[in-house]
Amino acid sequence: MSTIHITDIEAAINHWRARSPSPDGVALAPPVLALAEVYARMVYARAQALDEADLPAPALAAWLDWYATTPDTPCIAICSTSQGDDCCKGCGRSFAEVQHWLAYSPAQKRAVWQRITREGTAWRFNRYAERAAENVAGNP
Repeated sequence: MSTIHITDIEAAINHWRARSPSPDGVALAPPVLALAEVYARMVYARAQALDEADLPAPALAAWLDWYATTPDTPCIAICSTSQGDDCCKGCGRSFAEVQHWLAYSPAQKRAVWQRITREGTAWRFNRYAERAAENVAGNP
C-alpha cells in the first residue's frame, strides 16, 4: 500500500472548507470533520504520512474527492524516457512510473507528485513551468 502525506490531508481539508463552509463558524461539514480527525491524530503522533489502508472510509472518500480536483499526471508532453532516459527530464518520473502510471492508485500517484515536487529538478518546475501551468489549468 501507499501512504498519504500530511500535506495532502491539509489540502483536502482546505478544499472541503472552501466547498462546505461552516454555517455558524463552529460546526464542521462531515468531510472536514473526518479529515480533521485524521490530521489531528497525525499531528499528535508526529506522523508525516499515513498508510491509505489506515484512513477511515469517510476520510478516504473526502480525500479522494479532493484528489479528483488535482491534475492526474505531471506530464508536460516532453518525455525523455521515450529517448532512453531512466528519469524523464520533462516530468521527473522514472521510466517505470511513466509506464505504469495508469495502474497506480491515487495514493501512489500523489507519492510520486510529492517526490518530484520536493526534488524540483524536472523541466516542469523550471524551463517549462508555463507549459506545466497550462496543463494544470486543463488547457491543451
